[in-house]
Amino acid sequence: MNRDTDKNTQRAYWLKTLHQWHWISSAICLIGLLLFALSGITLNHAGQIESRPQVTTRSTQLPPAEIGWLTEAEGPKSPLPEALRAWIDERMDVDVGERPAEWSEAEVYVSLPRPGGDAWLRIDRDTGAVEYELTDRGWIAFLNDLHKGRNTGGAWSLFIDVFALACLVFAISGLFILKLHVGNRPSTWPLVGLGLVLPVLLAILFIH
Repeated sequence: MNRDTDKNTQRAYWLKTLHQWHWISSAICLIGLLLFALSGITLNHAGQIESRPQVTTRSTQLPPAEIGWLTEAEGPKSPLPEALRAWIDERMDVDVGERPAEWSEAEVYVSLPRPGGDAWLRIDRDTGAVEYELTDRGWIAFLNDLHKGRNTGGAWSLFIDVFALACLVFAISGLFILKLHVGNRPSTWPLVGLGLVLPVLLAILFIH
């Protein structure tokens, strides 16, 4: 009798603990799951969703006294000088940051990729002419790039890792909860097996 009582107490403890892990991890990854599920659909149908990129261009001219900034390169991939970056931010509202620039004899080119679009900045080293172009492909492209972690930076990459860990806790704790309830739910393992077998069969039969 005591053995059965201890077994039930232990089962109740683990069930309570698993439920705590399950709901906490689900709360953490809920919005992320919605985001990745939605962007998964848009990625799967990317060819059927029309996209009309909007292109914005800006241009300005470095004052003759400031063209000397273009001689301060420390190497072929060094960033723009700090004073030049501040000038571009103030005059063109473009934050170049410390991205590496491509220095050639004729020009300086800075690639500015971003989620959902692209951008670049080019400076003529002889004349000081500055050109900037921004391409915005819309919010669907933005969501797709967030899904892939494309040009999203270190903070978003860290979020994806934390989100993936929360999803693992959510799925594994859910699996153990299913195991504890399987006696009252005989369809549990057939449904779990279907979730495994179906994608395997689709991959074997239709992916070449």
